[in-house]
Amino acid sequence: MDLPDQMIRAIARQAEAERERRAKVIHAEGEYMAAEKLSMAAEQIQKQPLAIQLRYLQTLVEIGTEKNTTVVFPVPVDMLTGLTRVIENLAMRDGKGPG
Repeated sequence: MDLPDQMIRAIARQAEAERERRAKVIHAEGEYMAAEKLSMAAEQIQKQPLAIQLRYLQTLVEIGTEKNTTVVFPVPVDMLTGLTRVIENLAMRDGKGPG
């Protein structure tokens, strides 16, 4: 059986559109799973505040081994927490509220 060229092109376009649709669905599912894992990690870190410090140190080790020319200035996480409180207090004092 011989199909016209126009019909063959139409079938090819339809097949390509279906492949793209599947790829988008797979990508979206991956993003959803990543978001779920990040949410679970955030809950775990909230239960164990020292976990963020350990993760921070692990990141520094990874940066040091991957990019030897990178200069890292470690800032204690406690300092960032204190700075956040100061900024929130200033915002409340100025009547702007959080955010």
